[in-house]
Amino acid sequence: MPQKTNPYSDLPQEAFWRSGVAEAGVFGLAGLWRSRWSLPQDARFSTYGSCFAQHISRALVERGLNWLNAEPAPRRTPHDLAREYNYGIFSARTGNVYTAAQLRLLLQLASGEVAPDAPEIWEENGRHFDSLRPAIEPGGFDSAREAILSRASMARAVARSVGRADVFVFTLGLTEGWENAETGQPYALCPGTLAGAFDAERHAFRNYGFARVEADMRAALALLRGLNPAIRVLLTVSPVPLTATASGGHVLVATTYSKSVLRAVAGELQAADEGVDYFPSYEIITGAPTRGAFYAPNLRSVEPVGVAQVMGHFFAGLRLDGAKAHEGGAAGPDEAADEAAVEAAMAAEELVCEEMVLEAFNEH
Repeated sequence: MPQKTNPYSDLPQEAFWRSGVAEAGVFGLAGLWRSRWSLPQDARFSTYGSCFAQHISRALVERGLNWLNAEPAPRRTPHDLAREYNYGIFSARTGNVYTAAQLRLLLQLASGEVAPDAPEIWEENGRHFDSLRPAIEPGGFDSAREAILSRASMARAVARSVGRADVFVFTLGLTEGWENAETGQPYALCPGTLAGAFDAERHAFRNYGFARVEADMRAALALLRGLNPAIRVLLTVSPVPLTATASGGHVLVATTYSKSVLRAVAGELQAADEGVDYFPSYEIITGAPTRGAFYAPNLRSVEPVGVAQVMGHFFAGLRLDGAKAHEGGAAGPDEAADEAAVEAAMAAEELVCEEMVLEAFNEH
């Protein structure tokens, strides 16, 4: 058969399934990602999203890179106590941000577009819970005012983390969520699970489709750039399946739908916007070459060897080859040392995954 010249003639080996995947094997995969940006050697990263996002922040800390902790625990707070109160998990004390709708509201708070007292505060047995962060304060707050003040502090920290960052890393986790049927306010979790009381007339289930997720993400990008016009956004999709689905279907089908929508939105945003990139943590863990080997026996938790593979590809493709941009960091030496000690200790901890509370309602 005569050789023909066409667009496939000069493609690299990773462009073909046989040479790029089947023959390479899971530990021989190469060229999965290369950052589209040349970043400063001392680039600053802020991280938010689902529980899997915590792996990126921990890996940055472990390698001595600049992960921004804009809302650290009070100085000299013992490590276990700081973790119990959700400090040092994300770049601000937000708790898990599972949906694009949550991210949009979070950034509206950070930008001042939404007032800190606008989202609901839940009262239960004399204690008060932030409907956006129901797990953030063990046992709840003493008063609604205290909860709102804490939320306002968090919003300011989010704004600082965006304003100081070179890269905003967000891990998309879910399409399923719950909203107030009248106001449209999204919740972190279904009311009545971790806190609050469920009301079938007030609380509506949402399974956000492509159009809604894309719209929320585009609005979030605009809000991010309002806080920092130079910010770059790195998106990932969590490979962690849903704990439970309220869609009425099987959880396997619901998980596939959810992750497919999120992956498609991330790809659409990356293709249309030079300021957005996508890192394939989802593909590394769930792709055919792994045969599910990176999951724990529960088929949900990602084993350390899988996390190591993800982080290996991340740092192999990260381009920190630009000139330094942040001489003389913002934190004083004592404060920086305190934060580094807490962050290093947290690097070995289990992930904080609020969605796991849903398993408590599984009676089967």
